[in-house]
Amino acid sequence: MNNPTPGRTAEVSRQTTETQIDFSLNLDGSGQYQVETGVGFFDHMLELFSRHAMIDLNVQASGDLDIDAHHTVEDVGIVLGMALEQALGDKKGITRYGFASVPMDEALAQVSIDLSGRGALVCDIAFTSPMIGNFPAELIEEFFRAFCMTGKFNLHIQVPYGTNNHHLAEAVFKAVARALRQAMSLDARQGGVPSTKGTLRG
Repeated sequence: MNNPTPGRTAEVSRQTTETQIDFSLNLDGSGQYQVETGVGFFDHMLELFSRHAMIDLNVQASGDLDIDAHHTVEDVGIVLGMALEQALGDKKGITRYGFASVPMDEALAQVSIDLSGRGALVCDIAFTSPMIGNFPAELIEEFFRAFCMTGKFNLHIQVPYGTNNHHLAEAVFKAVARALRQAMSLDARQGGVPSTKGTLRG
């Protein structure tokens, strides 16, 4: 089958004194990924995200991990948002809204997304300890804040229950991926931009 929207791709490079990130994505991919950030748990989460969103991702990031993982994780979120916004273009024909409820053993994550052109995050995750292995749990919210602010979309994350921090995080990344997959999917009945304003560009 031919790609119905050739061009829903993006390549972004961003260099600061803290990180160097080269990023490419294809919104109409098959969930193929190549992810190297130097942060093992974060790589795992991005791989889950790619597979469940059906977005092809290539992420090459190097950062000041001798300090901690904060800059790397946050900056990858920034670049992912930039790439998503670029690849979506004028957003004609997209579904716009997406929702997913994803269980991971005892944990449940519920996510709603609106590709509105405006960045907003509501994040309600009660981790049971500050670390997931050697990964600071607080960086998950930082990543999603950076992602939705630069990607210019509303992201609401709620985890009503769960006890295992790895399961909590995995459920969240999968739910965000699934909700985004729905929101960015094409609606054959939607010929233009799904907004009475006529634009979803903020």
